Amino acid sequence: MSVAAETHLKPETVTLGDVPISRFLLGGNPFSGFSHQTRERNKEMLDWYTMERIKETFRLAERAGVTAHLGRGDHFIMRALHEHWNEGGNLTWVCQTCPEVGSIQLGIANALSGGAKCCFLHGGEMDFRVAGGDTEAIREGIATIKDHGMAAGVAGHDTGTIRWAADNLELDFFMTSYYKPEDRTRSAMASGDEEQYREKEREAMCALIQELPRPAIHYKVLAAGRNDPKEAFEYVADAYRPGDAVCVGVFTRDDPDMIQKDVDLLEGALRARGK
Repeated sequence: MSVAAETHLKPETVTLGDVPISRFLLGGNPFSGFSHQTRERNKEMLDWYTMERIKETFRLAERAGVTAHLGRGDHFIMRALHEHWNEGGNLTWVCQTCPEVGSIQLGIANALSGGAKCCFLHGGEMDFRVAGGDTEAIREGIATIKDHGMAAGVAGHDTGTIRWAADNLELDFFMTSYYKPEDRTRSAMASGDEEQYREKEREAMCALIQELPRPAIHYKVLAAGRNDPKEAFEYVADAYRPGDAVCVGVFTRDDPDMIQKDVDLLEGALRARGK
């Protein structure tokens, strides 16, 4: 008796501006040791994700049909992508500026020199600047991204940040966090407080997503590993609009097949709803 080969689902394609990407995006926080769990977990991720293992994760993502990586605009990720491309990889880079590296403009310069096709402003910095009314650098940053031909977006953990961006900026996409785990109004960086993942915040952001004029990239959908994946992706599928995308970070030490399993869960939930 022959055994049928296991069938996996491939992500559909969407566009940010005029840049085609898979609607499942490989996130990058675990590569840099950002577990959003514990300091011990951060170290485990840093110890695990050598350059070679990051590149192997890129290859696993491409085998699962993922065509884009959402990664930080720092030189480590830039080097990883550069090596991946030189070795035959084709992931599109959606670049996140990162305030610990420097200014918004420096983050954008890294995106441009590193070969990114899309660039968005860091969610913590967006929350901090919008809360304080310090938005000129945001406006200048979006203009710079567009001037250099990249698709332009912003991230935010707070619905107020995303509302402000929708009302005041001409964007190609929004990065919409399902949760507001830390108070970023006090600092663009992590506050150091214990993170909180509240259901009411997920509900509020998903309601706002329905009103946005451009595609949303849904992120922190697993609450940094706190949510059951099946439930989480079914929730995403309910909130998902045609043209949106979903960003998920993975820790392949825990499960080498994590990317394919997540793609199957997301695509299965979306297709069950005709999306």
